[in-house]
Amino acid sequence: MSIKTVLIIDDEPLARSIVQEYLMQYPQITVVQECGDGFEGVKAIIQHKPDLIFLDVQMPKINGFEMLELVDQSPSVIFTTAFDEYALKAFEAHAVDYLLKPFSKERFNKAVDKFLENQPKKPETTTALLETAASSPAQHDRIVVKTGTKIKVIPIQEVIYLEAADDYVNIHTAGGAFLKNKTMSFFEQILDSKLFTRVHRSYIVRVEQIVRIDPYEKETHILILKSGAKIPVSKAGYAKLKLVLGI
Repeated sequence: MSIKTVLIIDDEPLARSIVQEYLMQYPQITVVQECGDGFEGVKAIIQHKPDLIFLDVQMPKINGFEMLELVDQSPSVIFTTAFDEYALKAFEAHAVDYLLKPFSKERFNKAVDKFLENQPKKPETTTALLETAASSPAQHDRIVVKTGTKIKVIPIQEVIYLEAADDYVNIHTAGGAFLKNKTMSFFEQILDSKLFTRVHRSYIVRVEQIVRIDPYEKETHILILKSGAKIPVSKAGYAKLKLVLGI
């Protein structure tokens, strides 16, 4: 019998204990750790490399989706959450299952059996899940990044501009620059277009940070920001800027 390792990640002790209790009937499953928040969850996933995690969505510090973004290779996921059922319908196709609190033992067993019957998990499942999660309005007010072993939560209002950097995006703030494994198109889609404008294929700028726009060459321009940064503006980017600034 192949043993499957499991993590339980939930900020509610009672919720974790219920999952522990319900798993007792599965001798082929071993719980390797319980975690009370997403920070602990990231460390535990890296350490244990579990086959499955039971994950709450709404947690302090960072939520469940943000936690998954910080893990290079995510295990299979069963959500255990009080998050509105209709909001989670979008994630149903990409997670193993989700359990809406309070859930019955029968419903729990159905989710676990689904996991046990559908091994191995396809790698693209987590990517699809995170792309779907990113469309949720709750994901748009901050950016969570991992720097070494540390996790930093950047409020959107602290972002000055974003810069393309190969397969990453450099998030520039007054406190420094932080790499995020996303695309410029991703951020262009989720950021409020009234606050942020893509002025160049490699740059998205927070509009209120603009001090002036100087002409450059061949119908291009240069933005001067409050921080002193100089940002190139393409012809298409200048047209977008004029609309946002009303000029």
